[in-house]
Amino acid sequence: MAIIIGGLQKVTLVDYPAKVACTVFLSGCNFRCPFCYSQELVLPEFIKNHPQINEEQFFSFLKKRKGLIDGCVVCGGEPTINPELPKFLKKIKELGFAVKLDTNGSNPEMLKKIINEKLVDYIAMDIKAPLREDKYSQVNGVSLSIKKIKDSIDLIKNSGIDYEFRSTIVPGLHSKEDIIEMANDITPAEKYFLQQFRNEKETIDLALNKINPNYPDDFLSQVEKEIAPLFKIFKIR
Repeated sequence: MAIIIGGLQKVTLVDYPAKVACTVFLSGCNFRCPFCYSQELVLPEFIKNHPQINEEQFFSFLKKRKGLIDGCVVCGGEPTINPELPKFLKKIKELGFAVKLDTNGSNPEMLKKIINEKLVDYIAMDIKAPLREDKYSQVNGVSLSIKKIKDSIDLIKNSGIDYEFRSTIVPGLHSKEDIIEMANDITPAEKYFLQQFRNEKETIDLALNKINPNYPDDFLSQVEKEIAPLFKIFKIR
């Protein structure tokens, strides 16, 4: 399966901690999270009609940015479903850029390969739900082996490279008990971030476009009080 590049953000100051970076969006995903608003990177019928950037164009862009940006964020979709990912990351590294990978953690075998080959400098893994197969499958829209998620968490924590875990929390999908359980499932860990759901763009489950995406302030305060002591760095953003 060839790499399909579905988008490129030429400069970001927020997606790669402490670095000026670009973000490249790889098309294709093995999850169907109902709150996802990147249909053009996830659903085959949308990917087919979405403008693409070929690899030659992308690497030509990178070469021109040497000295101007420090790193490259590789996200999706889900990058690790692509067998060509190691080769792609290697080419980025050979140009002198630090690499941050955003992943859902469903492919620990690929994660292990790119960690062992030193092709990644920072990993951000999404934790979708408490680590129970029923709940995880409900929130990510497909059935899966929760062992793969747990294996990825352990790999990342023991990799020796910088990392963060993060969860998008959605009213109606994540209760306070769910959120606290997620945090307890992954602690101890360096960094954990909760991201509030946004529905400015059309989501895979269209019903979620009609809900209030924000939890009450007192709800978030209670969650922060419970979770913050479990991590070196914890933030709600």
